[in-house]
Amino acid sequence: MPHLPSLIATDVDFERTGFQTGTLRLPWSHDRSAYGHIPIPLAVLNAGAGTGRTVLLTGGNHGDEYEGPVALFKLMQRLASMSIRGRLIVIPALNFPAFVNGTRTSPIDGGNLNRLFPGARNGQPTEMIAHYVETELLPRADVVIDLHAGGASFEHAPTLLASPPAQGERRALYGDLVRAFGAPNTMIMNLLGEDRTFAAAAERHGKLFLCGEFGGHAGCDAANLAIVESGLQRVLHRLGILHDAPLRPAPATRYFRVEGAHHYVYAPHAGVFEPAFALGDQVREGQLAGRLFDPHRPWQAPVEIAFRGNGTVMCLRTFARAEPGDCLALLAAESSAD
Repeated sequence: MPHLPSLIATDVDFERTGFQTGTLRLPWSHDRSAYGHIPIPLAVLNAGAGTGRTVLLTGGNHGDEYEGPVALFKLMQRLASMSIRGRLIVIPALNFPAFVNGTRTSPIDGGNLNRLFPGARNGQPTEMIAHYVETELLPRADVVIDLHAGGASFEHAPTLLASPPAQGERRALYGDLVRAFGAPNTMIMNLLGEDRTFAAAAERHGKLFLCGEFGGHAGCDAANLAIVESGLQRVLHRLGILHDAPLRPAPATRYFRVEGAHHYVYAPHAGVFEPAFALGDQVREGQLAGRLFDPHRPWQAPVEIAFRGNGTVMCLRTFARAEPGDCLALLAAESSAD
């Protein structure tokens, strides 16, 4: 069966030289709009074929994470006056239905975009977005930067999530990009076998992929926003996209690694969680992580939950109310750059 193109169309010509704004038109036929579509804003700045690399910049993969989208909003407003080498494709709110709803997942189909790759051409709207990224955007890109935060349910230390290639010149360049971004922390993530993410899709296509978590609480923190903006500027300069040198050199980054399931803390049952730690704390295996109270039996002693590994608290749950299986904290062990 021949390959069928995505059903998502666009009024942007990715190959045209110059600056363009437009939308991805995500088909959505429903009770109030039989022939409707959802417009997802994007911008392209193209210096012309053969002039340099293509960088895909995205935010809003989850709709309640704001530092990335705001940084990309601000970049988009400067693109028309910028002189670059190569091509920038900027989509500040990739899962646009979730973004305008202020929720992690889409209000249309409940889809979590970052758990739906490679997507489906004829699937639900969120699956169609993933399929468009997989079949139309990733083949065009050399480097992909996808900007996240903890969203409403998490607070995350400002951290670049790294997926270094195995070896060779690409690995060396990737290390340069990590250092150029200059996030306070750089972490090798372990998603316990999860392979439906944007990062997994980029790896399948052989693309250099940078991701990051910069805040949480569904807010937009000024300090974390500044980390994202300056990091993007330095990475684009290192890639040769920007002509002008960054205003500030990259600060040193600390390297961490999530080593497995023992670095996750989960709620064993429903309750109200009282943490015994703070973001950035160094903790030990067996140390008290917190207490889980049963609101239906408040006279009973709470269940005490212990850490199952050693490390630094990189991410914590912001919601005190927890259900069985909710992640309460994520640890990572300090590591080397290699």
